[in-house]
Amino acid sequence: MCHDAPVADREVGQLYDTAMKVIAPMFRFGWRITVDGIQNIPSEGGAIICPNHTSVLDSFFLPVALPRRITYVGKAEYMDDWKTRKLFPALGMIPIDRSGGNASERALNTAQGLIEQGELFGIYPEGTRSRNGKLYRGHTGPARLALRTGAPIIPVGIVGARDIMPPEAKFPKPFKDLKVRFGRPVDPARFRGRDSERMVLRQMIDEVMFEIRELSGQEYVNEYATKKAEAIPADTAHVAQARGISQNGDAPSSAAPPVEGAPGADGPPRTASDVLRSNAR
Repeated sequence: MCHDAPVADREVGQLYDTAMKVIAPMFRFGWRITVDGIQNIPSEGGAIICPNHTSVLDSFFLPVALPRRITYVGKAEYMDDWKTRKLFPALGMIPIDRSGGNASERALNTAQGLIEQGELFGIYPEGTRSRNGKLYRGHTGPARLALRTGAPIIPVGIVGARDIMPPEAKFPKPFKDLKVRFGRPVDPARFRGRDSERMVLRQMIDEVMFEIRELSGQEYVNEYATKKAEAIPADTAHVAQARGISQNGDAPSSAAPPVEGAPGADGPPRTASDVLRSNAR
């Protein structure tokens, strides 16, 4: 049983259930949507859903694929337009000021409250939509929320959304394939008790990005997609290179985020979990 807050008590998402009754059948008719790994979504309790972001339609495809309500963060600029100022929050969007500061902290506090009430909360770890389809370095906001709440992070790879709605397209292309792949949860309990909180946040989100890359098959770029990068220590630990599958079924040519101290060509390949477990010893 899910523990979603009553509609009357919600600050956001008052129209979510009504909207999904219209959107879900329409999207399933318009596109061939397949879902993998749905067993990785907890049937109850809070969780943080972290998808890649290559299309404006991602925020619709993911709720259609999920068996539970999800609340998102979205850019605060939507609140400047009278057409979306009321609609987007009613559909479940929490506005966040991407320039950081107190406004961003307030949005994270709202998200924390939803997670602690047992809800699913969605956040794009890249911080913005990828205009070229590549996967960029993750910001640590989702990891911070996971440590605060104890909720797992669920990596998600959305495949095909960019083909359906390219960046400059005015209308989506119908009857194409769309895949939503839910990865194994990243448990914040594995990261507690380490020396540096900033390093822990970086390690956790890098593991999430590694899993997203495996699920989506995207080329990884070890830099931020957003203009303003977060302040992080220079000696950050990254995720191990591992073999993935691209959207066309081939192994991607780009390297996954590198790991400091990972074995070279003479050493055996290691997964992200192997590296992080060894660091914890």
